[in-house]
Amino acid sequence: MSQTRRSLLKTMAAASAASTLSPWSALAQSAYPTRPVRVIVPYAAGGGTDFFARLVFAAMGEQLGQQFVIENKPGAGTNIGAEAAARAEPDGYTLLLGDTATFATNRTLYRKLSFDPYKDFTPISLTGRFALVLLVNTNKLPVKSVPELVAEAKKNPGRINYATPGLGSPFHLATELLSQGTGIKLTHVPYRGAAPAVQDLVAGQVDMMFIDFATARSQLSGPIQAIAVASPQEFAGLPGVPPVAAHHPGFEAWAWQGFVAPANTPTEIITKLNDTYRRVIANAEIREKLIGAGIDVLQSSPSEMAAYMQDEGAKWEKVIRTANITLE
Repeated sequence: MSQTRRSLLKTMAAASAASTLSPWSALAQSAYPTRPVRVIVPYAAGGGTDFFARLVFAAMGEQLGQQFVIENKPGAGTNIGAEAAARAEPDGYTLLLGDTATFATNRTLYRKLSFDPYKDFTPISLTGRFALVLLVNTNKLPVKSVPELVAEAKKNPGRINYATPGLGSPFHLATELLSQGTGIKLTHVPYRGAAPAVQDLVAGQVDMMFIDFATARSQLSGPIQAIAVASPQEFAGLPGVPPVAAHHPGFEAWAWQGFVAPANTPTEIITKLNDTYRRVIANAEIREKLIGAGIDVLQSSPSEMAAYMQDEGAKWEKVIRTANITLE
């Protein structure tokens, strides 16, 4: 990972800093919001992104004196919800809590996309990232480390299969990044969601998979073992489990999220939302709940989020095109 990227992530994960506004900006923001704010979550209720939205935006609503209403609009890899947000009025009353797919990978994965994540949204802040864990069913694939996995895969190209919650998901792309970086061939078995993928891993129908830490930690028993994490360093929740980067420097993959407004939303509103978000996640009780759910809490300036979106988009575009992954 480049020094610039490391510096950016350090800044985003740092403690909240007080923002200084000009008297004019403070006056211009004072009227907003005067009615409820709609927050589009492009996933069904009950998942990690939805949990984050309901906890954090409820607290932001309390800070600003208006309700933030969560609207779940799942489908098409977040594209349905993202399109609705991109077409909304740029008045601060429609926001979108998107993720890696929305802001970085779908622009390459899909042949046709009805929105441009770089042009149709105004970034507000990155909000969090989810550590990815490489799980192996050791009854079916008796390896204890990434070097052992790579050695086995090179002896038997294509024999080892891996589950994902779907084509183009962060878990699929993380495995492609591993395959391309190590020169091995693995067989992809996509599922419609994480639950059936994990079930078949436990049942021994598939050999391995990357999955988020919150899901992984509830499966660690018997033959299901964590052999690596996709973060550049050891993850605090899994002491003793090495990063893939320990053997393959530079390897890094996260499922991350952030929130945006439609393009051309007034700067004063964006600033007010960013400041409010920073105050909310500085609350110890809220941070504890988020960390307990496996979320590495982030914050950023709008420009830092824009830079991160571009960085991630370029990184995953190379992986996607090399693997020739396309979605309709």
